[in-house]
Amino acid sequence: MKNKLIAEIFRDIADILEIKGENPFRIRAYERASQNIESLPDDVEVLIRENTLKDVDGIGKDLEEKIKEIVSTGKLKYMEELKKDIPEGLIEMLNVPGIGPKTAKLLYEKLDIQDVVMLERMAAAGKIRGLEGMGEKTEENILAGIELFKKSREKLDLKTAADVAEGFVSKLKKLKEAKKISPAGSLRRMKEAVRDIDILISSNKPQNIMAAFTALPDVKDVVAKGPIKSSVLTKDNIQVDVRVVDESSYGASLMYFTGSKEHNIKLRQLAIKNNLKLNEYGLFKGEKRIAGKTEEEIYEALDLSYIEPELREDRGEVEASLKGKLPDLVKIEDIKGDLHAHSTWSDGGSSIEEIVIKARELGYEYIAITDHSQGLKIAGGLNARELDLKRKDIKKLNKKYKDIKILFGSEVDIDSDGNLDYPDSVLREMDVVIAAIHAGFKQSSASITKRIIKACQNKYISIIAHPTGRLWGSRDAYDMNFEEVFKAAKDTNTALEINSFPQRLDLNDVNSRMAKEAGVKIVINTDSHVAEHLSMMKFGVAVARRAWLEKKDVLNTAPFSKLKLK
Repeated sequence: MKNKLIAEIFRDIADILEIKGENPFRIRAYERASQNIESLPDDVEVLIRENTLKDVDGIGKDLEEKIKEIVSTGKLKYMEELKKDIPEGLIEMLNVPGIGPKTAKLLYEKLDIQDVVMLERMAAAGKIRGLEGMGEKTEENILAGIELFKKSREKLDLKTAADVAEGFVSKLKKLKEAKKISPAGSLRRMKEAVRDIDILISSNKPQNIMAAFTALPDVKDVVAKGPIKSSVLTKDNIQVDVRVVDESSYGASLMYFTGSKEHNIKLRQLAIKNNLKLNEYGLFKGEKRIAGKTEEEIYEALDLSYIEPELREDRGEVEASLKGKLPDLVKIEDIKGDLHAHSTWSDGGSSIEEIVIKARELGYEYIAITDHSQGLKIAGGLNARELDLKRKDIKKLNKKYKDIKILFGSEVDIDSDGNLDYPDSVLREMDVVIAAIHAGFKQSSASITKRIIKACQNKYISIIAHPTGRLWGSRDAYDMNFEEVFKAAKDTNTALEINSFPQRLDLNDVNSRMAKEAGVKIVINTDSHVAEHLSMMKFGVAVARRAWLEKKDVLNTAPFSKLKLK
């Protein structure tokens, strides 16, 4: 799939155009096209063959031709021409949190800063604070942003890793020599960030698997090629490792290479206590292998119930399994609706009807349209008149679609003092109200905590969205007192969100488990900004599973008839 490549090229074009001071409408056209292409569930190459690319929102004749050029050549002449006037490192600088096109342009023109290395040196040397509007604090923020940028380069977000793995797995499992196949490592445990991708295959002809794997079209370089293990780099410089094992030891190998290391150590210690030996080839009693073909038979032989991959972090899962007290983890099939989605009424890229159609495809009983509130002007927040028009739009659609309930709501901004962006007289007219912090992230822990608690105490607020404000690779979580927030949420019956968007996954697994133990209800939402984002629910469910959450712990596993919002 070249969707990601096209999206990245269009995003870079938008940034370059902004640096050059071009027409903002052109810039927005490329930004919108980038977002819509990246969110497509289908391969762009398939749409080209079927002549349906023009049906994608925001793709006119000009962009359609550019997409075809990228697909056929892997690059875009227009982009190459634009880049001639811009130092290559300047574009990379835009990946540093806090460095937008205007800032990059200023730094380049005034200080000749052309890349991240130079940016770090100049900031550390105190050379940036002399520019208009920039001070010592600006330099501190730039240096912190560079550290985040470096960390993000070391690992992949969960969605990127999952997409790359699926691309390889889908091709490799078609090989007649491949008997069983599965991702392993931290991806199989669904960690929020993944360093590289491990795939395990059972086969009695490993040489054929290796030959096919290293020759796949997505492979740029072969790092290593052996008889049973090979490593490659994709065209996006992502490392993918494939290992082939015998079918009789596939389960043991899958367990071993899934990890975590700490979980495996705990299992080996348990095996030793029972006079057994556990390794990647199987579970042995003396020289005899007594289990190894499947993970299930190994756990059973150790007197354990099966431990789901998401739990294998040595956080008490082995002890719980021995006592028969493992949680019945929430599943994607348990989700009955999504209570956080944005439409074209604010900063979304899909109409309410398009979101509803997708929600119906997913089998949902309800979907909440929660566009931004009026104070968040950068996101097209709605004023009172626009809210009324949106309410009428939803009313019409509820009459049209009888098999799903469309809820009228808003994601309401919490200001620096904890006040909400709409008065209670407006909030009471909504089906669901989500409160969220969108500014003032650097306030003290006490101030952030006070803001969230004050929002919880409003009787119309049902959910606190992305409670810690973190953006993976861009912004760290803000500091707050979790104990106080959890207590306030429980006392006021306010749900805390696991935001499924891969760059958020907020609350994370550790905090979600703490919230559960504190008696707080969790809701898993997608924060969708185009209809296809609704499919990202699986990533939020993965966080919930890693947090030991069960169906009863999650608000939106309830059918609409039993959905209890605050």
